[in-house]
Amino acid sequence: MQIPTNEVKKYFLTLQNNIVRKLESISDEQFNFDKWDRTEGGGGISRYIENANLFERGAVLFSHVCGNTLPKSASARRTELAGRPWEAMGVSLVLHPRNPHVPTSHMNVRLFVAHPTNSKQETVFWFGGGLDLTPYYPYLEDVKHFHSICKKAVNKFGADKYQKYKKWCDDYFYLKHRDETRGVGGLFFDDINESGFDQSFKMIQSVGNSFTDAYIPIVEKRRNTPYGDAERSFQAYRRGRYVEFNLVFDRGTLFGLQSGGRTESILLSMPPTANWRYMWEPEPDSPEYKLQNFLKPQEWI
Repeated sequence: MQIPTNEVKKYFLTLQNNIVRKLESISDEQFNFDKWDRTEGGGGISRYIENANLFERGAVLFSHVCGNTLPKSASARRTELAGRPWEAMGVSLVLHPRNPHVPTSHMNVRLFVAHPTNSKQETVFWFGGGLDLTPYYPYLEDVKHFHSICKKAVNKFGADKYQKYKKWCDDYFYLKHRDETRGVGGLFFDDINESGFDQSFKMIQSVGNSFTDAYIPIVEKRRNTPYGDAERSFQAYRRGRYVEFNLVFDRGTLFGLQSGGRTESILLSMPPTANWRYMWEPEPDSPEYKLQNFLKPQEWI
């Protein structure tokens, strides 16, 4: 099977550009542009912003990379593909707002292709991705809005898709050593190809296109909420959990490092500041305390 990678690449580049343009329109601040090449093959475009008024750090990244041997993190679930030549492309973004009342959000859509090494093998493809929300303060209406857009994005591809991918997200973005979820979830899926290329690609486009509808209204609603040093300190404390997940569990981070990816781009997902406190507990009935009830898998809509 011939995989139309050029068509997918064109979409991913368009998606990156569209998301950056919408983020710039609400922030009145420009994202930087950085194009890079990878020695083993491929490269990417990093669109990023740092120390700005709305987003303390934001990154909307495109990459298209290839190699001779599929990394372990990519072949762990498909051991029969170990050792094959491969290529991967996608858009990954993380937005860390300055205002603690605005949640952090992440989105990723990607395509993997494992190429044959002999005439008996077939080209194998799969899509993966999702989007999720990590609030610092518990606004139920924001979470309901985010999940309603997530459901709309995948429902047209099967009535079971939202619940299936929501649970996958809850299970994936889970810090085992903390016994809590990283945030309030959304969608997560991997190894998607059972519907064939065309339908799988359409779903990836629906998920990618849904991000700005899911996230920007929340940003607009919360961006002017007053905050002080206490809220910023709690935000940094919760950002520590984000760092823990990315460095210990995140498959994308592991794949990037194992495949010789560009370290600066891989670690752009990290918040600009974070801290850890020994045995700290929030005051009972405080907003910080109430966040704990959010960090459990539950039905939001």
